[in-house]
Amino acid sequence: MTSRILVLMATAGSVALLGGAFLFQALGYPPCVMCLWQRWPHAAAILIGVIALSIGNRGLAWLGALAALTTALVGVYHAGVEQKWWLGPSTCTGSGQITGDLLSTDTPRLVMCDVISWQFLGLSMAGWNALLSLIVVGIWIAAARRT
Repeated sequence: MTSRILVLMATAGSVALLGGAFLFQALGYPPCVMCLWQRWPHAAAILIGVIALSIGNRGLAWLGALAALTTALVGVYHAGVEQKWWLGPSTCTGSGQITGDLLSTDTPRLVMCDVISWQFLGLSMAGWNALLSLIVVGIWIAAARRT
């Protein structure tokens, strides 16, 4: 496979994962803070992929791999918080502090980062993001190593 095809595949992987996150949100699974953290590196990887496809710079594939690795690592951290393996941010975990008028209907709902809202085959959305993002990392690295 050529480097260009691999960059296209890696970019498509981040498009699919980011699109899946928005689909779950549309289906009624609002994101927590850590879920949102996982979206930004995918957006960066997509932008890097579009630029790399436009100018053909192999070095950009390494940046794409770094972006995908970033979201994978945040996904691992988030999955660990969900499983109570380690503590997460105090603002979105079991001891989260809610500010504002709790009786107001205008107050946005706080989505807790340490609560699994959906899982499949024992992995939460964060766990799936981590696993699938690591595959995308591998594709980016393969693209970067092609001549």
